[in-house]
Amino acid sequence: MLRTIPQTRDQSQLLRLAGIALFTLVTILSARVTIEIGLVPFTLQPLAVLLSGMVLGGRDGFLSQLAYVGLIAVGLPVDARGLGAAAFAGPTAGYLVGFVFAAGVAGYLVERGAKRVWQRWLAGVVGIAIIYAGGLAWLLIFRQLDLGTAWAAGVAPFIAPDLVKALIAASLTEGGRSLLLRRSLS
Repeated sequence: MLRTIPQTRDQSQLLRLAGIALFTLVTILSARVTIEIGLVPFTLQPLAVLLSGMVLGGRDGFLSQLAYVGLIAVGLPVDARGLGAAAFAGPTAGYLVGFVFAAGVAGYLVERGAKRVWQRWLAGVVGIAIIYAGGLAWLLIFRQLDLGTAWAAGVAPFIAPDLVKALIAASLTEGGRSLLLRRSLS
């Protein structure tokens, strides 16, 4: 049975902030695992994004990714290519924005009843679709690529690996929540 992190008034705000900060850091570290394959690099960030929402819940997962994107916006080179704020002018800007909403939506879906791994995996697939939507829209509108080129560069190479990342996140969710709950009770 999936354990949820209680969102009660007596829950320590410090614990929530620590969880948000932890998953912001996990996302930063996952950006360091980068394989340049073209316009958009392969990274472990989608795994971190999905885990943040699934473990922390929709609200705090959203906030952890908002913090990550905020650090990039103020110029810290924590994105996959180490560009800082310049990343928002590059081909990955739409994916970065998508991270925030993907974590929020995947976390919300898990909170609303995704008790089995396959249900959490489906929530992760929705999160991945949100990341792709942001990235694809950015490539189409702001980079002015045609649909075929944007799809081939920004979505197609990532589908199979990202489905696996969603499965890994779904499988680790309960353990991650148990670990946070254990820390909150001690």
